[in-house]
Amino acid sequence: MHRPALSIVIPCYNEAACLDALHARVSAAARSVVGDDHEIVLVNDGSRDESWAVMQRLSAADPRVVAINLSRNHGHQLALTAGLDLCSGEQILIIDADLQDPPELLGEMRATMEREGADVVYAVRRKREGETFFKKLTAAAFYRFLDRVTDTPIPLDTGDFRLMSRRALDALLSLPEQARFIRGMVAWVGFRQVPFVYDRHERHAGETKYPLSKMLRFAFDAVTGFSTAPLRWASHIGIALFFLSFLLLIYIGIGFFTGSAVQGWTSTMLVTVFLGAVQMLVLGMIGEYLGRLYVESKRRPLYLVADVAGPVQGRATLGYRAGQGPMGEPAEPSRAG
Repeated sequence: MHRPALSIVIPCYNEAACLDALHARVSAAARSVVGDDHEIVLVNDGSRDESWAVMQRLSAADPRVVAINLSRNHGHQLALTAGLDLCSGEQILIIDADLQDPPELLGEMRATMEREGADVVYAVRRKREGETFFKKLTAAAFYRFLDRVTDTPIPLDTGDFRLMSRRALDALLSLPEQARFIRGMVAWVGFRQVPFVYDRHERHAGETKYPLSKMLRFAFDAVTGFSTAPLRWASHIGIALFFLSFLLLIYIGIGFFTGSAVQGWTSTMLVTVFLGAVQMLVLGMIGEYLGRLYVESKRRPLYLVADVAGPVQGRATLGYRAGQGPMGEPAEPSRAG
């Protein structure tokens, strides 16, 4: 099997308006550095618009375009995992479909990788054009909070936009967990990783696929996937409340023996509600980790591929592809009838 010099992996969700411009710019950037020895892997993550039809058209017109249609919406990180699992290049560029990350930086990123002898060149955002002040503020706070609580150092102000070597990608694909935070997982696998500073552009078209609710879920996955700090916080809160309860017991005893106890239920109810809220918070933290263990114990494929268009050379080692069983094994023939 011929392994192309470069794979460009692009997860897509409702990006029909961007795909033609994306293909033109990504193809030009790839040809400028490796000629025709590349593949563009487009992953349709259950889009509700015409994204899959556009991908099929692009694949029919360009033999270097590989289009993968997932069976449903799996989410950005699992769609990206599917593309990484099924790509076959010696080097792999990860980029989003909205063109906020300029594909024209590919040449400079490859030069940085060669010059530094690195396995990963991760892009660090210097500027974020077209984003609200709230989005910029919360993103900056998230990355700094994550840096403080996680056990693995994760570079600040980085997304999934990065260039990786094949051996770094193979190490990443050896990690089978369901709740995936790709940028944290790449940091965890190690090897030599160097930053590449750039200015992020405004979206080419469409709307952001990460509203506040998804960002909060993403942040929680990142924290629980790379840190046990919430469980430690729960323990610290429990210890602090134990000492507070002891002090409150002394205060009540003094009031009882001196006859100065205040009659009423307000303070009692306040303490009861406060302690109940803390208990629910602690149970929620524990439940989140138990839920992750439950999901991981089922060992389901990370993604399901319904259709492909173009020359897919990789094998589904983390997911399921029609005509191919889980973990890349050939599917057994039907025994029906």
